[in-house]
Amino acid sequence: MPRDADLAAPPLTVVVADDDEDMRSLVAETFRLDGYTVVEARDGAELLDRLEHAFDDPRALPDVVVTDVMMPRLSGLGVLDALRRAQLHFPVILMTVLADPSVHIVARRLGAVGVIHKPFDVDDLRTAVMNAVAAYANVRARQRA
Repeated sequence: MPRDADLAAPPLTVVVADDDEDMRSLVAETFRLDGYTVVEARDGAELLDRLEHAFDDPRALPDVVVTDVMMPRLSGLGVLDALRRAQLHFPVILMTVLADPSVHIVARRLGAVGVIHKPFDVDDLRTAVMNAVAAYANVRARQRA
């Protein structure tokens, strides 16, 4: 049974970006069923367009972004770089089919909290998202204290 605080809390927002419509739909529907507000994007450029209002109003930031690495127009690594340059801070998890360890290195350097390999179990992605949101909330609470 939900606690009173849970009932009053707004749903968490996750932005899902992937050029593969089936993958994007699977991930988006997983989080919708979990009660998240989900914003979808077909590539990195569209993801940044969807976040444009957050550049002016930090209260509009999503709780987490889950994005593919390899996408047309702007890759997931390009998204991370743009977010870092804009000084927007929230957890970003990358999804990839690439087994190249340099993707992990670059992703961490650019601020990703995790990289998950496709194909993956949706429960593993759920766990990664919940852990990222919780860790980021703890960091923000310490910064406010």
